[in-house]
Formats: sequence, structure tokens, C-alpha cells
Amino acid sequence: MAAAEPAVPALPSGGGAGAPSGTVPVLFCFSVFARPAAVPHGAGYELLIQKFLSLYGDQIDMHRKFVVQLFAEEWGQYVDLPKGFAVSERCKVRLVPLQIQLTTLGNLTPSSTVFFCCDMQERFRPAIKYFGDIISVGQRLLQGARILGIPVIVTEQYPKGLGSTVQEIDLTGVKLVLPKTKFSMVLPEVEAALAEIPGVRSVVLFGVETHVCIQQTALELVGRGIEVHIVADATSSRSMMDRMFALERLARTGIIVTTSEAVLLQLVADKDHPKFKEIQTLIKASAPESGLLSKV
Repeated sequence: MAAAEPAVPALPSGGGAGAPSGTVPVLFCFSVFARPAAVPHGAGYELLIQKFLSLYGDQIDMHRKFVVQLFAEEWGQYVDLPKGFAVSERCKVRLVPLQIQLTTLGNLTPSSTVFFCCDMQERFRPAIKYFGDIISVGQRLLQGARILGIPVIVTEQYPKGLGSTVQEIDLTGVKLVLPKTKFSMVLPEVEAALAEIPGVRSVVLFGVETHVCIQQTALELVGRGIEVHIVADATSSRSMMDRMFALERLARTGIIVTTSEAVLLQLVADKDHPKFKEIQTLIKASAPESGLLSKV
């Protein structure tokens, strides 16, 4: 058995040479590399994943699943990160790829898929590029979800100031509609709702804004081992530059950037599917291109 790695000596929270006030020094290990960085006191799983991605993003194969482990001085070795872990003192963590690759990458099945509709609100109407097209395609996706029996989770960013979901979006039958102030849709209530749905493997994500709430939601979901499909023709931003650079960045991290028609047809998969005719009727007219073709 190989010798145990030495523990990182514990220091009082918020301390450590070179660490800014209110942060904690953490050693982030991946493969043969080890890089020190500072994280906010109380940082949890999500922030650790984001830091791993910022430090090693070009070396991490996002087609694989990972586990985050913490070096435990008590045992003299790494252990899986405890549930609810929050950084309170100097420590060492590592990102470990699982041996089995995700052979299901890109596959969508109704039984393992949830739709996320993000912040399609009234006050965004005059500001978001091609918002009318985005609404139209979003409504098409929600109709498809109802036909196929796919759960839908909807969020609204600060609805008191930004209004409710636009009237054109029919929320009949959605599993959850939640207000939020956090940019990401990954709220405790959303995590609880996902835990209630057996076998969730994929999230189809659409809404606004691509470079803010969509991007942060996608990265958090990927960090939890969920495959994310972003519907390019159903998401936008106030500027096309932000929209297109976000889609490019997300695609490079292993997130699947796709279209509404591709998603719906992948979910039925076969012309003999009992719901194929209804989906075919839904997509008979092509979805609006919402400015995407001008950027290809």
C-alpha cells in the first residue's frame, strides 16, 4: 500500500499566508497537479467544483463523472466529501475521475429528463435579443414536455421587480414555479424536487440570460453529475456577443448545445412512438432562428 499523503496543517479559519481576509487557503489536487487557491469561508461543493474548473478546466474531461474528496487527517487518506461540507479551515481536496465513462453522453429519454425554464419574465421583453422568438420556442418545448410527460421546473428572477413569467408561456402542469435572487436555478427546493424524481440523468435548459443564469445553472448541474442540454434557439441575452460567447464556452466544457427540434425528436426517437404524431405536429413549422444563423 502506498504511503498516505501528509495532511495539510489546520489553521484558524480565514487565516493563511497570502489568503485575503474572509477566505481560506485550499490545496486543489487533480491528477499529478496540486495548486493552492483561496475560497470564501463557508464555501461548499458548488464553489469547490467551480474552482477546480477554473484551475484545471482545459485538462478535465467533462464527458466523465467525478467525485470530490477531502484529505482526512484522522484516517491519513482522502475520503469522499461529506454531505453539507463547508470550508472552515485550511484543507486539501482532490477531484477524482470515475473509471467508467458516460457512454450515454447526449442521449435523451423522457423517463430520465427534466426541463428547466429559466426566468422568462415580462420585464425582460424589451431588453433580450429575439425575445419573441425565444418565447415561441420555449412554449413549444413546454408543449412537448406536457405531451411526453416530462417534469418542468420554472424559476422567476426577483419577480417583485421583474414581473412574472410572460403570459405566452403556458405553465399548466409544471412541477414547480419558484422565485429566486440567486442567478443559478439550482436552489435547495429545486434539488429537493430533483431528488423526488427517480433516475434523473439529463436536464434540458432554456430561458434567459444565456451568459448569466443559464450558464451558472448549467455549470452547477454538471458539477452534480447531471448532463445538460442547452437549447440554443430558446435562450438569449441582452447582447448577441454575450449569448454566443456563452454558448461557445459551455460547449467547450462538455455541455450539449442543441436545438428545440433536435431535443423533441430525440425524446420520441422513433416514428412508431405513440406520441410521435403530436410532436410532429408541434414542429411542423420550423422554429425561428432567433439570430443564430447570422452568427454561424
